[in-house]
Amino acid sequence: MKSLKTLVSLTALTVCMGAASMANAFSLSPINSNFTAPGTISVKSPSSLQLPITCNVTFTGTINGSGVASINGAAVSGSNSLCSLPQITGLPWILTATGSAGGSVTNVGYNITASGVIPSHCGPSTITVGYNNTSQVLTATNQALAGSCTVQSLSVTVANVPASGPVVPVVIVP
Repeated sequence: MKSLKTLVSLTALTVCMGAASMANAFSLSPINSNFTAPGTISVKSPSSLQLPITCNVTFTGTINGSGVASINGAAVSGSNSLCSLPQITGLPWILTATGSAGGSVTNVGYNITASGVIPSHCGPSTITVGYNNTSQVLTATNQALAGSCTVQSLSVTVANVPASGPVVPVVIVP
């Protein structure tokens, strides 16, 4: 009988702890909105002979009703000839807040298969990102991708793109 009471008590404790952890989940806000995130990315890959190549990048996407972002587009450009070659793969990339200052992006990948360049098949991989609610800057440093590739640095400024009305900051909320 004593072991039955212990089992019931442990089960109740586990359920309560699970409910408490769900209450502390983090999400992006404003929900049901679009965003754009221009900035720079520096990557290393077989195509660059593992030298860092810095390019301009603009991500576009949506934040769903659960506060999870889908990165639906990525445009890469820049003065280095390799900046025009990446073919983004795995879209949508899913950005999930895992804490008050960051999260993870899943399915990150790109290919470079242009003639005359060593091919790169980078990802799909999950990377860890940081986010500053005040400056709205999303960052990443030294994040490995499958295929011997690395996101050496990423810095983009995330802005809400409302259909109408004022621009509202994109923030991580508990």
